[in-house]
Amino acid sequence: MARSEAFDRRMTKSLPLWLIALSVIGIDQLSKYLVRANMVPGQSVPSDGPVRLTYTTNTGGAFGLFGNQAFLLALAAVIAITVIVLYLRYLPSGSTLLKVGLGLDLGGAVGNLTDRLRLGEVTDFIDIGTWPIFNLSDSAIVVGAFLIAYYLLFAAKKEGPS
Repeated sequence: MARSEAFDRRMTKSLPLWLIALSVIGIDQLSKYLVRANMVPGQSVPSDGPVRLTYTTNTGGAFGLFGNQAFLLALAAVIAITVIVLYLRYLPSGSTLLKVGLGLDLGGAVGNLTDRLRLGEVTDFIDIGTWPIFNLSDSAIVVGAFLIAYYLLFAAKKEGPS
């Protein structure tokens, strides 16, 4: 098989992953922009209730973990992004669940890394009670990790080797 045919096949196989990642990045960055443009830090809408939009920033990781570790978190994101992109070469055929999980993780990692590099901090705004305030990229990373774990524990065994 010619080199360009193999590349085309890999790209077609990973297209859903790229579309999911780009969607996550776009929606995440748009939502953060709207929060920064229309709210002041600390503001909550509505002011009371179990689910609110609360504008805050964080120099840590997902859900505020590892505060003030911007360099290490940016480095971890770059490593994760690199691993996902390199793994695309070995992506099993028909592994929709894995593609969705990797797409969510890739989009989430790029979304938060974009904030870190541009602003020096990540914009958070989803406030659901006692849980730490988070953003759409954080959600994508967590959901993606669960989908990948589920795939590895259950679905990959059913599919067998590709």
